[in-house]
This record gives sequence, C-alpha cells and structure tokens, in this order.
Amino acid sequence: MRSFSLAVIGVLAGLGGTALAQSTPGQAPAQSPAPSPAGQAQTTAPAESDPVVATVNGSPIHASDVRDAMAGLPAEYRNLPQKMLFPMMLDQLIDRKALVMLAEKQGLNKDPQVERQMARAADGALQNALLSRDVGPLVTDAKVKERYDATIANKPGEEEVHAAHILVASEDEAKKLIAQLKGGADFAKLAKEHSTDPGAAQGGDLGWFKKGDMLPAFADAAFAMQPGQISETPVHTQYGWHIIKVEGRRQAPPPTFAQARDQLRQDMIQEGVRKMVAQAKQGLTIQRFNADGSAPKATDSAEPPAPASDAKQ
Repeated sequence: MRSFSLAVIGVLAGLGGTALAQSTPGQAPAQSPAPSPAGQAQTTAPAESDPVVATVNGSPIHASDVRDAMAGLPAEYRNLPQKMLFPMMLDQLIDRKALVMLAEKQGLNKDPQVERQMARAADGALQNALLSRDVGPLVTDAKVKERYDATIANKPGEEEVHAAHILVASEDEAKKLIAQLKGGADFAKLAKEHSTDPGAAQGGDLGWFKKGDMLPAFADAAFAMQPGQISETPVHTQYGWHIIKVEGRRQAPPPTFAQARDQLRQDMIQEGVRKMVAQAKQGLTIQRFNADGSAPKATDSAEPPAPASDAKQ
C-alpha cells in the first residue's frame, strides 16, 4: 500500500502550495504505513497462504507481516536475496513484538500520552487506507501521461531570457555604472570589478532562466527588455541594486514527460485529496475554538483599535 501521508500533510496544512514528496510506482513508500489499530498485518490473505512464521509468547507473526515490513524498506534492501532478507525482518518483528509486550506489561499502553500517540497512528492508518484506495487509482502512470498529453505536450514552452547583471549596494553606485555603460564601458568588465554577486567572475552571466525563476522585480525588468538592451534605471530587490543586460530571448521547448511526471503526479494527488476532504466534510458539524478552548468572538480577528488622540495636545 502506497503511503499518501506526506501529500495529506501538505494539503491539509495549506491545501496546495509546495509540491509534496510521494512514492512512485516501483519504489518504496516515502515512509512506512502507520500500523493498524490492532497491530494486525495490512495484507489480507487466506490462512493457507499466510502461514504463521513465528510466535512470541503465543502471539503469532504471519508471513504477511514480514512481507509488509519488507515492502517498507528502501529499494536497495528490498533487492537483497529473500533467503537473507526474510529472516532478518522476522528477527526485527520478533524484537518489536517482545518490546511491545514489555511496554504493555509495564502499563505504558495506559499512559495518556501514549494512548494519544496510538490513536493518532490508528487515525493515520485509516486515512492512508482511504486515500490509497480512492486517490491512488487516479494517479497511475497512465493517468499522469494523459494529463501530460492534455496540458503540456505539443504546447509552447515558457519563454526564457538569457541575461547578465551587476549587483551593487546602492542606487547611486548603480546609476554611475549605468552612465559608464552608456558611454561605451564593457558590461562584463564592470561586473567583474564592481558586482557583489557570486557570478561576477563570469561577467555577471546568469544563463537562461524563466520568469518564475527570478524575483518579481528583476524578472519583470528582464522580460520587458530585448537582446542587447541594458536597464535604463537600477532595479531594486532584497539583494541590492541590479543593472541588467539581456543577451537573448527564446521559447523553451515543453518539458518531457520524464521531467514533468513527478510534479504532475503531485498536483493530481493534491487534487484528489482536496476532493476527498470536501467529500468527507459533507454533512459534518464542525466547530472551531480558540487556542485556549474558549469560544471565538466576532472581535477575535479584528484589528486592534487605534490609540485615541489627545485633543489637548
């Protein structure tokens, strides 16, 4: 079973935004699935095909338990010979069961904090099971390829600009350098002498980039210019003052399926999770409270009142 927990965390935290790491077909899950509430194996198999391979104080460990544990390993470990891997994993499960029994004997399963952790693990297992069952089939390689063909393939790629820049600390210094450039000074030479950017040694060359690769003020200026142009006025960003020279413009080819696949899959997972969350909330009564448990008031999110002015002053 693929774990969708990382996608869920990202979607529930922000319902979008950063792309989230997920397991891919043929690879191990990003993290092992959460244990089921009763500690049972997640794999359902007929008794005759799921023999007991060990017992610990009479509590059975089935072959499916070992297979599930093996499935959660990184690929380099899963590829070890089964004759070597199976007994190693069985030893780990025996050790784990012995530790669980000791913890229960000492009453740790009744500790309130541990009970909360166990409840969260159970909730996580159910959540992952639901999303794996209902969202997983929507993000197969075939489905992702369909999305690629419909939205990316055979369509123009993003425009790119090849530019160089000189980065200095003050607007006055930038204006003086622009005046020198207008007088015929060499851009690369001035970049090497004055720019504080790490690329100064290469004449300030930034290579090819898309608009979204740069800070908005810098990108807006660069993409408004034509090859050979130098910015007439300094461009200010959080890093300082930039003088930009555009070397070229081009239409980039669309990304290949291999390049776009992971991002498309993340987007499709998040779309699927959003729909599942919306479906899950239908008909539910949801109440929100303040961090201290008190009922929220209409003024809780209001701006604090402005200080009263003193009419006598």
